Amino acid sequence: MRIIGIDIGGTLIKLGIFNELGEVEETTTLKTDKIRGAQTIITDIIDQVTLFGKIDAIGISMPGQLDTEKGTVIQGPVNIPNFTGLEIRNILTEQFNVPVAIINDVDAAALGEKYFGKRDHLTDFLFVAYGTGIGGAIVQNGKIHKGHNGFSGEFGHMITHVGGRTCNCGQSGCYERYASTNVLVREAQRISKQYDTGEAIVEAYEQGSNMIQGLVDTWLEEVVAGLVSLIHIFNPSMIVLGGGIMEQKRVVSEVSRRIHSQIFPSFRDVTVIHSTLGNKAGMLGAVSLHV
Repeated sequence: MRIIGIDIGGTLIKLGIFNELGEVEETTTLKTDKIRGAQTIITDIIDQVTLFGKIDAIGISMPGQLDTEKGTVIQGPVNIPNFTGLEIRNILTEQFNVPVAIINDVDAAALGEKYFGKRDHLTDFLFVAYGTGIGGAIVQNGKIHKGHNGFSGEFGHMITHVGGRTCNCGQSGCYERYASTNVLVREAQRISKQYDTGEAIVEAYEQGSNMIQGLVDTWLEEVVAGLVSLIHIFNPSMIVLGGGIMEQKRVVSEVSRRIHSQIFPSFRDVTVIHSTLGNKAGMLGAVSLHV
């Protein structure tokens, strides 16, 4: 099979051709046209998929609240206009006459890890992605736990600080307003504009920068506070951490060490790891919908 995996992000759209084993034939990227929004993005995707030639199926990973059964967007991402209400599956099915499926981006990353990751026996775990915000996915008995309306996993909007910072969602004190990579970078740039990525901040942390040390330690405690709560609620066998900053070994080891010092002894067999698929996780998760 030639399955197209598409991962729509706020900055880039990643597209690839994969077989049912997750082996890649070709990948490419497009810039996300946030100014003109959904219709232009769908047109760009159609043009690129057409260039791929004969295909057997399409899977799409994207942020937002989705009706995966109908293939429509219930609530689109806040940073890309005009996705709400879009019938993506119908549009692409009519265009290419192949099966089309859509899935939330963090759910996709979790499924990509389950089906194509480098670790076996991933059947009960939480996937938590740290970036501009914080997203989550719950995998139980090998399947995504969707919740009542299919929207579970909004870990970034747990209230960890009552009456705290205002969030884009309208609440105050949300987890992602304290523990996202975006927040860490913003705070670090008050020290120096050179700290423009999570990776640059972690490098300074590892080199012993006094000013960065305290900042990162505070951020790590915020990350861990949310994860400790999630572990006590879900009792997973494993936590998989996604996002570029979690590819830094020092960060994951510190998160794991601090978690294990704070959770109940009976929960301490939980394993904390980072995602193994890098920037292909979303595409591969979308591909898994047709495997």
